[in-house]
Amino acid sequence: MGKKKEVIFVDTNIFVIDLRYQRDRKYRVNQNFLEDIAGSRTGITSIFNLLELCGILSFSLNERQLLELYHYFPQRYRVEVLPSLSLEMSTPQISLEKIFQVISRKLPMGDALIIALLETYLPPISIFVSWDIRHFTGKLSIPVLTPEEYLRLNK
Repeated sequence: MGKKKEVIFVDTNIFVIDLRYQRDRKYRVNQNFLEDIAGSRTGITSIFNLLELCGILSFSLNERQLLELYHYFPQRYRVEVLPSLSLEMSTPQISLEKIFQVISRKLPMGDALIIALLETYLPPISIFVSWDIRHFTGKLSIPVLTPEEYLRLNK
């Protein structure tokens, strides 16, 4: 029986560093991580993370550029965006009770929303990768790693 393919959930801050902070000391490692998951086609992120990225970049991009980023994001990074990129689709239904349960684990609303989505809808995720691991460590039932830790473990 073959090895099960890993599914790597990629947090917003990874894409922010790539698109906005090329002088950041983490940029090279960040880029190596993005190249690794693009090559293996194991990356996944959520529609909420993509919308958060668009919101962050909305201060420096015009509407056309934002729409292009939104639509071409999966091709650019070779990641899957779940549940859907359709602008006609409404956001996934996650109960307020579920979000509150996650918030009660001592998380801010944005992080709680991502975890509630992971626990409710997304396919089984193998690893959660973020530069802000302190926000997620101990809050998920899967490993939470920085891009640097992920690359070290997967050499």
